[in-house]
Amino acid sequence: MQWLRRATAILLILAGFVHGGRAQEKPWERAGNLSAGKNPVPEEARIDINHASVEELLKVPGMTRSWAGRIVRYRPYRTKLDLLDRGVVTAEVYARIKDGIIAHRVKAAAVRLPQ
Repeated sequence: MQWLRRATAILLILAGFVHGGRAQEKPWERAGNLSAGKNPVPEEARIDINHASVEELLKVPGMTRSWAGRIVRYRPYRTKLDLLDRGVVTAEVYARIKDGIIAHRVKAAAVRLPQ
């Protein structure tokens, strides 16, 4: 009977390791497996998440008004992966929209100092 308890404990420990390794996976790694777009959008046709309006973002395949609103609300972004890193969209949403978006850097305004 004691060997059965030990075997059960070992199996539970092993299951924890397997599950723990899965938890370390990044959201965009999972998102890559869900990609809906087989025909990638050319870079010049992608929508810039730092400058586009909600209406422009709605042109991205898989985008909804609520997700577009969140993208606009939490600007600016360094890269499109910031959408995942900062929790703006889910991995599933990112998988749907990633081929249609791009994040151009926001240019800082030049500040003139008095001479």
